[in-house]
Amino acid sequence: MRLADFIRAEIEPILQDWEEFAETLLHARRMDKTGLRDHARDMLLEIADDLDSDQSESEQVAKSRGHEPKDEEISWAEVHGGDRQTSGFSVNETVSEFRALRASVVSQWTKASPTIARQQLEELTRFHEAIDQAVAESLEQYATVKEMETRLFGAILVASPDPIYVLDLEGRFVYANKATADLFALKREEIMGKSTFDLGFSFASDFQRNLEKVVAEHATYRGKFVHTFASGHGEKFEYLLAPVLDQYSNTEATVCIARDITAQALAEEQIWHNAHHDLLTGLPNRRLFLDRLEQETKHAKRSSLPLAVLFMDLDGFKEINDSLGHEAGDRLLVDVAERLTDCVREDDTVARLGGDEFTVILSGARQREHVELVARTIIDALAMPFQIAEKPVRISVSIGATFFPQDAASPEDLLNAADQAMYKAKKSGSNRLCFYEPVEKVTGLSA
Repeated sequence: MRLADFIRAEIEPILQDWEEFAETLLHARRMDKTGLRDHARDMLLEIADDLDSDQSESEQVAKSRGHEPKDEEISWAEVHGGDRQTSGFSVNETVSEFRALRASVVSQWTKASPTIARQQLEELTRFHEAIDQAVAESLEQYATVKEMETRLFGAILVASPDPIYVLDLEGRFVYANKATADLFALKREEIMGKSTFDLGFSFASDFQRNLEKVVAEHATYRGKFVHTFASGHGEKFEYLLAPVLDQYSNTEATVCIARDITAQALAEEQIWHNAHHDLLTGLPNRRLFLDRLEQETKHAKRSSLPLAVLFMDLDGFKEINDSLGHEAGDRLLVDVAERLTDCVREDDTVARLGGDEFTVILSGARQREHVELVARTIIDALAMPFQIAEKPVRISVSIGATFFPQDAASPEDLLNAADQAMYKAKKSGSNRLCFYEPVEKVTGLSA
């Protein structure tokens, strides 16, 4: 039987031998088994067709030297080389596939024909030449694709606005793109061989620890750091560390892609601030006030310390707002916020709930005398004239006070209790403080 016919007839046993070898190739194990087998089948059938074709002596010599004239259409071997390069195969893995096919065919052919006739020997020689030619075409295309990929990758690295660099297993720079050099305000040769410690970066310790984790676990890591580089660019950065694996799945280097997120972080902070603060006065709004009150009540419960909540409503604000206009009213609210802030400690929270309603959290307020002292300070401060629309205006304030935990246990209940106490103060003549009492009772502290 001719070798070409033998290959077609015995292709399944040949492929079975080849598949056992393919299992030893790292990247072949990751590929679809059916696709991998069909790829090898196409290779064998094309070689069989080549064996059936007429070939002159000069063509045989050229093929034996890997110089067979190329057709205009891309050959199967060239497809193979390009595919293997993009699939991550090494050169050795790519050549090994051909070696395995050669070995499988020769082994099966030898078993079937223990005594090889002259014609069969010539066919076997042509088979080896066909394999060698396929290897040459495959590797040529492999190199072409790799060179193009390298050029494209290099262009991407140069054009990328994001710092991209490669570190060895000890964390030393072995590559840095232009964006990295610009960010560090260093020449690339000044970066190479240095570590983040050597360059004096404040985030070096955390970065090195995460780098070691990536190397050990062969897994990617996403992190953030805060640092101002010599270039003055950026402050907040996020980065991705990814392992570069060799053919044995061992980490041989680590690539890092960093991104300046300073503007994004500032925008997020501004969005958060606007959502939690009163846009007019800059004080915490109801949402942030209740959140802080919840945290304060938890702390007070853990530490067995009391706290007090003041609820304030301005007396006479509506008249000023109606007579002088909303712009004057807004100016008055801003001035009130400033005076209230000056009346309490830095650790206390002053908030505007809306309209002319303000609240204060007094942490660690053990006695009524302390609350009365703060309330008197507020009443006196707001009684002083405000210079609004080039004229002095006067207002007063009604204040309700409640204590945690004796008056209420939840933030909402505390606020409601203080609100009720404030209305009692207003009904009692305004410009005074009333403590919350379950039974109708007014504690008078007035101007």
